[in-house]
Amino acid sequence: MITFAYICFWLCLTGVLWTYLFYPAGMLLFSSTSKPLPEKNDQNLPEVDILFAAYNEAAVIEKKIRSCFESNYPAEKISLYIGSDCSNDGTDEIIRQLQSEYPRLRLHRFEKRTGKTGIINFLTKHSRAPYLLLTDANVMFARETVPALVQRLLIEKATIVGGNMVYPGKELNKGISLQENAYLNLENRIKAAEANRWQMVMGVEGGCYLIKREAFPPIPPTFFMEDFFVSMHVLSEGGKVLFEPKAVVYEDVSTIIKEEYKRKVRISIGNFQNLHYFKALLWQRFRPLGFAFLSHKVLRWLTPFFLLGIAGTGIYLAFIDKTILLFMLFYAAFVLLALMGVVFSRGKGLAFLKFPGHFLYMNLALLHGFIKYLNGIDSNVWQPTKRNQA
Repeated sequence: MITFAYICFWLCLTGVLWTYLFYPAGMLLFSSTSKPLPEKNDQNLPEVDILFAAYNEAAVIEKKIRSCFESNYPAEKISLYIGSDCSNDGTDEIIRQLQSEYPRLRLHRFEKRTGKTGIINFLTKHSRAPYLLLTDANVMFARETVPALVQRLLIEKATIVGGNMVYPGKELNKGISLQENAYLNLENRIKAAEANRWQMVMGVEGGCYLIKREAFPPIPPTFFMEDFFVSMHVLSEGGKVLFEPKAVVYEDVSTIIKEEYKRKVRISIGNFQNLHYFKALLWQRFRPLGFAFLSHKVLRWLTPFFLLGIAGTGIYLAFIDKTILLFMLFYAAFVLLALMGVVFSRGKGLAFLKFPGHFLYMNLALLHGFIKYLNGIDSNVWQPTKRNQA
């Protein structure tokens, strides 16, 4: 019994340290940098269809549409397809008004709630360009976003190229925005390192990625993390999935912990859906795809269970091992500080507490999402996360 407890304790602790410390550090230390992009030749650029689903996005839809068409990419080579998921806040009216200004803007209204997956599957079938740019209604493009994605994909002969999500700086001192921004920056650096080392990013950002039309797979109807599903499907077929730092897109940072928690629960559901779907890659193609999948994603998704395992076995072993006892005292202190970080997440002070708090509620959301996943998912209809919080 004691031997089994030691094995469980060290396996759980190693799992957490590997996915949150050793793997990121190794990728950042031993990966090369991206190759610079050459100047683009407008005459040889392909047509691109931009696709996204929208539900009640009246506050941002006009800005989004303009950011797509006001690009440093030939306007005659961009078409925009929007699927309105039964919006009732004036989103559709704004889109129709802008169609006179942008003839290549197309609206498909769904008369009952369908969910993002169903809308994206529909739009891919009804668009025509050889390259698809998937995005979200609240994600704004920089002027170089589209050309940078296209150039990277063509030069590297890639199948997918993901964009570089950035949070604007004006909200980064409110609520949980500081933690969210730090996490996003680290994720972007890890993705860039994976792309440079292996040509395989473990999941492009759903708010902006370019893909060859013929490589886009039908997405299972109730999946939440369709961007990760598409990325892993392409990787399983041997395609390159890259990251382009110059393809900058902007999204309002979340500042309300309740809203971000709900979003992370949805992400967690999608994580476990994808784990079930792609689990065979962990042993069938371990080097390097399965290794990166395990290290970057799977172990992170399992961290709530590792933390519970550390607590259970650590308490048992603390009675017979002074080293484990000392560790568990630090562990208990960390959990206490994390709880305080969650409680004081809205304040501007005590920033050092917010990061352990962020770690704790991320893992609580993962556990919550896993329970929902076990109960079965009938629909992926969503409510937009409140982000424009002044």
